[in-house]
Amino acid sequence: MTEKTDLTALLGSRICHDLISPIGAIGNGVELLLMDGSIRGPEMALISESVTHANARIRFFRVAFGATALDQRIGRPEILSIVSDLTRGGRLQIDWEGPTDLPRREVKLAFLLVLCLETAMAYGGRIRVERSDARWLLVGQANKMKIEPDLWEMLSNPMAQVEISAARVQFALVPDEMSRQGRRLTSEIRESEIRLSF
Repeated sequence: MTEKTDLTALLGSRICHDLISPIGAIGNGVELLLMDGSIRGPEMALISESVTHANARIRFFRVAFGATALDQRIGRPEILSIVSDLTRGGRLQIDWEGPTDLPRREVKLAFLLVLCLETAMAYGGRIRVERSDARWLLVGQANKMKIEPDLWEMLSNPMAQVEISAARVQFALVPDEMSRQGRRLTSEIRESEIRLSF
């Protein structure tokens, strides 16, 4: 028996696939202009930085929102590259620890939870991601947290009636993905720390 097609993930894959090439081409064009030296200044630096950030977000979203096959894998170097580019110059830092080769489905779930933590850590902080013995632990720490209790309840109670905006869609996707993978999320929310494991 095959799994039910995840249309949301297919849509995410399609959008990311169609955007990643043109964004990469713009980045290459900016790099050539910078190497040529004919165009310089704060405007060019801003364009270059924006293209780099957009590329990093698309690569991250491709894993978090995209479709994955049961046997698909992703290597630690690729994960570290995505996470490093995503957080470069930002207030949020992500420490990724774990094996060199992982099931992409599990990383998808971890990335969705990173997005949930990012929502609570709007003022910056540090996220630690660990995987050992097939269990994942994500710990978000910040001096100031912005907790929206209804959203966090939704992670453990999919029946919770919560109005979801586009910026918070990850909270609606986590329970479905947990169910799809036969996993269960546990969470501990404190004043300056959130611990998530599955």
